[in-house]
Amino acid sequence: MSALNTLAPAIGLAPACAALRINRASIYRQDARRRLLISPRQPTPRPRAPPALSDPERQTLREVLYSERFANCAPRTVYARLLDEGRYLGSGSTMYRLLRGEGQSQERRNQRVHPAYAKPELLALQSNQVWSWDITKLKGPVKWSWYHLYVILDIFSRYVVGWMIALREAAHLAEQLIADTVAKHNIAPGTLTLYADRGTSMRSKPVAALLVDLEVTKTHSRPHVSDDNPYSEAQFKTLKYRPDFPERFGSIEDARTHSQQFFQWYNGTHCHSGIGLMTPESVHYGRAQALFQQRANILNVAFLAHPNRFKGRTPQPPRLPTAAWINPPKPETATTKNRNSSTLNSCNPVSQSH
Repeated sequence: MSALNTLAPAIGLAPACAALRINRASIYRQDARRRLLISPRQPTPRPRAPPALSDPERQTLREVLYSERFANCAPRTVYARLLDEGRYLGSGSTMYRLLRGEGQSQERRNQRVHPAYAKPELLALQSNQVWSWDITKLKGPVKWSWYHLYVILDIFSRYVVGWMIALREAAHLAEQLIADTVAKHNIAPGTLTLYADRGTSMRSKPVAALLVDLEVTKTHSRPHVSDDNPYSEAQFKTLKYRPDFPERFGSIEDARTHSQQFFQWYNGTHCHSGIGLMTPESVHYGRAQALFQQRANILNVAFLAHPNRFKGRTPQPPRLPTAAWINPPKPETATTKNRNSSTLNSCNPVSQSH
């Protein structure tokens, strides 16, 4: 170490450590330890906590915070208004601490609560009981150009009962389409429910007034719920995922021609998996049962000819639809049934006596 002390002032610490093969970091640690022993570090004094409010001051502040005037105000608002009036009863943090200690630090403002939207539960047991309608966009010939396709669909048969293509989305166009479609299918008043999402045209006053005049029940999906309108969305997907669906339409006439061909195929040729591989047209107009029986007879003949191919069981065609639900209710669990049964028994002394 003496050699290092002699050599370091002449050539520097780093060359001296390299010449003597001494780790330079150990020299720095020794110097730091020596300085600490000579003048030990004094602990940093902790800041003193602000003096707490006295009991009378706390009670005064509590009465102000819970007063009718400030009951719906945030503590910062109370603090600012008191300062404007020349009063200081405590800082905003003090007000928050007081409310937090009493479990009252939640929302204090009297705000409007969002309405609770009930989940729509719609059941169709036959055609023309529940219709679903929606609007989708079709790309025009140039960028940012669109055509609007309006489609009304029967959810039981999946039959497209009405459609229209327009240059824009407008309430009066939707009103015209709905009125023409109801008249075309001779819908009796009070027998139809029309379901849609919460689009501008769907919730417009002209459409609502028309449905009142036609005695058609109006219902909407819940806000921000993407699967509340499944039938219309599925039909749009079938349209746009067809191999012949173009990237863009050259004109509105091209869009109408394509849609005319598509809906003829969709209603009359397309075997829909949701309705027993029947066409929507056959289900909608009551021909599905005869077709089902025809399929069953053919399968029965095939079974009698080669029963071993079917492992001894007569094959059956896909079942026909018996009901179509939008948001079917959840099945009642055994726990709920037991709870309901016990509640019913407790409320019925006659059943208990027996």
